[in-house]
Amino acid sequence: MTSLSDRRAVIVGTGLIGGSIGLGLRKLGWHVTGRDLDPGRAARALAHGAIDAVGDDPEAALTFVCTPVSSIAVEARAALGGGGVVTDVGGVKGPVVAAVDHPRFVGGHPMAGSEQEGMDGADPSIFDGATWVLTPITDTDAEAYALVRSVVTSLGADVLALAPDRHDELVATVSHVPHLAAATLMALAADGETEQGPMLRLAAGGFRDMTRIAAGHPGIWPDICAENRDAIVDAFDQLLGALSAMRDLVAHGDRPGLLRALEHARSARVNLPARVAHDAADLVELRVPVPDRPGVLAEITTLLGELAVNIEDLEIAHSAEGERGVLVLVVQGSAADGTRLALQSRGFHPSLRPLS
Repeated sequence: MTSLSDRRAVIVGTGLIGGSIGLGLRKLGWHVTGRDLDPGRAARALAHGAIDAVGDDPEAALTFVCTPVSSIAVEARAALGGGGVVTDVGGVKGPVVAAVDHPRFVGGHPMAGSEQEGMDGADPSIFDGATWVLTPITDTDAEAYALVRSVVTSLGADVLALAPDRHDELVATVSHVPHLAAATLMALAADGETEQGPMLRLAAGGFRDMTRIAAGHPGIWPDICAENRDAIVDAFDQLLGALSAMRDLVAHGDRPGLLRALEHARSARVNLPARVAHDAADLVELRVPVPDRPGVLAEITTLLGELAVNIEDLEIAHSAEGERGVLVLVVQGSAADGTRLALQSRGFHPSLRPLS
């Protein structure tokens, strides 16, 4: 496999996310080639410095597929013919990972974006502190995962490993339905404006905050809704039930119930996790002896993802002989004991040591 030191990458799809990745990689010294279904977009990416050249690169160590979800599998399989590692940025992972089905493909989804479109909105800083989901599976090559993880973290993102289907369930609630709900509310107000005149002029901060994401490009959403239909419908059903319950509180004048509901929501909102910087004194190294096979990597990384344990660094130490190796993980000290117990419950035997 091509080594990370070669630092050659391809961007397929030079829009907002692809352009931002290209700008970030070039800032880090990578040689970046890119292409787009629209030659004008690729030319614009070249003019803005997001890529070094238009086209493909058979020597690329890594390819980012940044196309609509419906095109990812085809583009990823084509890119895998070059021998490098391939990842994507699509908002749906289960169907994509299953369709590509290759050890050198690592499904990915940066939880970042902008209301601006294309290269006009491209900015590598959009990944700073953002969560970037990676979805390794049993057959995922460990070195491929390590490469993608290393590059993504170098762009400023925090990696969260999840199983593909689990990712789709969660983003339906925290991303897909919120966007569709914001679009619905915005359309409701816009339609009311034609009848009631000053409605949009009354739109203050709360309305603008709730509908901000409705300004995003609509083109990606039909594919997302088609590929993640079941999870989105389930999340909508839960939302409709919750809205109906809130409506009943208001309709019945249930002041205590309404206050409890609002206080619960406020508490959850103010306690949303934020990125916290950690120095070496806060970090602990876990060394986990493992069978030298890709499925172990997926099992361990997705386990820590479900536990909300951030992996600050990851290294794979292969055994010179035999079929065992060591997975070296760096985690926050406060999470070390819980992580060790969780790994032990799965039959692993990790050892701990502080980095300071």
